[in-house]
Amino acid sequence: MSEAPLAIIAGRGPLPRLVAENCRKRGRPYRVVVFEGEPVDWADGHPVIHASFEKPGRMFAALREAGCKVATFAGGMQRPKLNPLRFDLKMMRLAPQLVAGLKGGDDATLRTIGAIFEAEGLELQAAQDLAEDVLVPEGVLTRAAPSEADRRDTERAAAIVAAMGTVDVGQGAVVAQGLCLGVESIQGTDILLSFVAETGSRFRPDPKGARGVLYKAPKPGQDRRFDLPAIGPRTMEGAARAGLAGVAVEAGGVMALSLGEAVATADRLGLFIWGRKA
Repeated sequence: MSEAPLAIIAGRGPLPRLVAENCRKRGRPYRVVVFEGEPVDWADGHPVIHASFEKPGRMFAALREAGCKVATFAGGMQRPKLNPLRFDLKMMRLAPQLVAGLKGGDDATLRTIGAIFEAEGLELQAAQDLAEDVLVPEGVLTRAAPSEADRRDTERAAAIVAAMGTVDVGQGAVVAQGLCLGVESIQGTDILLSFVAETGSRFRPDPKGARGVLYKAPKPGQDRRFDLPAIGPRTMEGAARAGLAGVAVEAGGVMALSLGEAVATADRLGLFIWGRKA
């Protein structure tokens, strides 16, 4: 029995392309949904549905016409700035629910959007289940390995990330010598690492002590069909600029969309990548 056509709600980054390529490889029918204002530069040659945040009725009609019964959210998106003058009838009905959801954290927002898709008869699947080998496995993946001090800093960072997650804030923190040098918020990991690069050195008590660790993990109770944290080569470069010893993540809970390249970058920079057991 053939699989139902898949709607790939495409955001930034390589994940939606990986999902589309996996569908093509397996012969599964699919549509790439590209929203106005979201740059998707790889979609030529793929079946595309162009969509507007203000006109979901048109998008859902196109998905029904294509026979899509399953949808996945892949890649990051900016929260849209909605123009009420462009709303279609569907959006007018959805606006109170959607605007309320947009006032929450990322997980609350995505749960609201997911519920709208489900109400339209679409089953939601996690993007990491639709692309091959994107989750960071357990263990140290690099030539460099975390020291005992790095492991202690990782434990502290994991506790901070878990605490932030209970209020739906962020999925990452940097800790050095037991001190939190920064936490991830809506601005994302790159901004966190830039902040630590600019400010962190003067807050490490021992200049010769542990340099620090970036730790990333899903929020406690997070709906893992949406917005799993991710790392990649750019994360390693940002960690190096921040003076860190390495990057630790929850094994099986964080994506590495170019894991081989991330490992090679970390090895070149002398950093570790550690998939820590949850």
